[in-house]
Amino acid sequence: MLPYLLGSRYCDTDRLVQTAWSLFGSVAPGRARVRAIVDFVHSHLTYGYCYARPTRTAFEAYQERVGVCRDFAHLAVALCRCMNIPARYCSGYLGDIGIPPVDMPMDFHAWFEVYLGGEWHAYDARHRVPRIGRTLMAAGRDAADTALTTAFGAARLTCFQVHTDELTEPASQLASHLPAGKAVGHGVSSPALAAA
Repeated sequence: MLPYLLGSRYCDTDRLVQTAWSLFGSVAPGRARVRAIVDFVHSHLTYGYCYARPTRTAFEAYQERVGVCRDFAHLAVALCRCMNIPARYCSGYLGDIGIPPVDMPMDFHAWFEVYLGGEWHAYDARHRVPRIGRTLMAAGRDAADTALTTAFGAARLTCFQVHTDELTEPASQLASHLPAGKAVGHGVSSPALAAA
């Protein structure tokens, strides 16, 4: 648990601790404090692909007030850690189940989890509402631990698709319908099936 309370490459808690305590010190500990952090990050940062920068830290996102989902997650993680709430950075896919139709394909996404009451709980400062079809690929201290891709030398991606579909059967019944070697998990992805 200790690594999720300490600063890391992109979650520079040492530069945000005073700000965090001045903003959230009077909020009740636990879920209320996490919700206050999520609401603050959601309203403090402006989202846009044009703001993407692979070197931006949580403190820089706080100062610049812009970013992509990764920056929203880094800032929320750092603020939670400053408040002694264990938090980890998560990356994966975000489905489009249960939301109005969007004109963009499903995409990689970053969110975060906090450890409260003996369990990890997912939060998303970018969207601020629960979403169905979230598929976790990796969790770690920050994006340095959870790179979506790492390539040494030339690499060319020619096609990549991920789909999530809402299932009407309980997960326990799905296992009997899966091909051998496939698992029941947190979403449907291509080419392997991992459904919840």
